[in-house]
Amino acid sequence: MNINNSLIEEYIDKMSSDESEILASIARETYLHEIHPRMISGKVQGHFLNMISSMIKPDRILEVGTFTAYATVCLALGLSDKGKIITIEIKPELEDTIISHLEKAGIKDKTKLIIGNALEIIPKLNETFDLVFIDGDKGQYIDYFKAILPLVRPGGIILVDNVLWNGKIIDQPDTFDRETRGITDFNKYIQSCPETDVVIIPLRDGVSMIRKK
Repeated sequence: MNINNSLIEEYIDKMSSDESEILASIARETYLHEIHPRMISGKVQGHFLNMISSMIKPDRILEVGTFTAYATVCLALGLSDKGKIITIEIKPELEDTIISHLEKAGIKDKTKLIIGNALEIIPKLNETFDLVFIDGDKGQYIDYFKAILPLVRPGGIILVDNVLWNGKIIDQPDTFDRETRGITDFNKYIQSCPETDVVIIPLRDGVSMIRKK
């Protein structure tokens, strides 16, 4: 019997724990009001992010690409009692939506939202991070990684979203657009990076789990 990806995804979704009412509300509002609602992590990936964060119990999390704060909430719920998540979003028009969702989830006091260009902001952060989630401009993944790695503690985890890019990473090079090229170059760069170990998890659109040595 041939089972296509959509059937597997439906099964995974059905067999995974339900999302909280807060996250379901954020997802619903995102699909109602945003142009590209599929950019949210969603139920299954959200559970994955929350589980990783809950296992690490990080004091500091960095997120690049907030969108409507679905993943932000999932990550923040695993913070230590005195923990904080710094999340960077380039689009100022999302600020009110993000703040509303952070307040609804009860994590606004544990969150520092910075609106602006992550590559300009990251070098100015005076923090050491236990956990990082990168989900920003795909064409800048290598630049994000190079800027962030010095701020990650040894043994810290970096999660990078969309590394399978809907399968386009295996297309012929002459068909690559900027984002596909960015992800492809990033995957190659990380695979040979001597400072880290990496595994790609085929969850949703692919997540790289990277551990700093």
